[in-house]
Amino acid sequence: QVQVVESGGGLVQAGGSLRLSCAASGSIFSINVMGWFRQGPGKQRELVALIASGGSTNYADSVKGRFTISRDSAKTTVYLQMNSLKPEDTAVYYCNFQGNTAPLMRNFEVWGQGTQVTVSS
Repeated sequence: QVQVVESGGGLVQAGGSLRLSCAASGSIFSINVMGWFRQGPGKQRELVALIASGGSTNYADSVKGRFTISRDSAKTTVYLQMNSLKPEDTAVYYCNFQGNTAPLMRNFEVWGQGTQVTVSS
């Protein structure tokens, strides 16, 4: 079984910065993709950023140049550094991990509990 715990988030003024963290633990053989998604008020959940096992990254156009996804050396914790925040970035942010369990190499996908980010104008 794989568990994830998110931290970070909060209230910030427009132009400010926040950093989100999400740590995975449990029976993990490998994590293939780590990502962040968000769901704003009245909106569908959308991709914010992804980082693959090889280190390649992918960002939503709306956050390119402002947000940076990264991970720790153990590749079990993912971070989202958010700079130049805008009111439209207000949302609940969710981390997502996809990989394989140990020892049976079963696929897994887990979501964080979500953390609120509110950007005031």
